[in-house]
Amino acid sequence: MAHHSSAKKRIRQSEKRTAVNKYFAKTTRNALKNLRNSTDKKTALAEMPKVFSSLDRLAKKKIIHKNKAANLKSKLAKHVNSL
Repeated sequence: MAHHSSAKKRIRQSEKRTAVNKYFAKTTRNALKNLRNSTDKKTALAEMPKVFSSLDRLAKKKIIHKNKAANLKSKLAKHVNSL
């Protein structure tokens, strides 16, 4: 248990930040799943930029690694082009 007030504040901040990061990561994962399961090319092409920008945002905030974001975007682009 933290005794210093600064340590207590750091714990509160990290819990709040973790909750926000989990929310954005889960939202992006759901968008990825929806894009992978789509069969219509028009809707997939419309959704692709939104998913790409959310992946870039996660990589920028270091929630996921930048190479993982690049790999996911590449696989998604291949999938959408094959529709």
